[in-house]
Amino acid sequence: MIEFKGVHYPKSVILQAVFFYLRYAVSYRDLEEILAERGVPSTTRR
Repeated sequence: MIEFKGVHYPKSVILQAVFFYLRYAVSYRDLEEILAERGVPSTTRR
């Protein structure tokens, strides 16, 4: 079982992001846009 202790997003959001990242080989920027379209705010800072 995957541990999700101390995360800021629900397990379903994390798994969906990983699915898109691995399945479609999208960039972090594209993934951020996909999640934003679904109402998930991004806190990625670089």
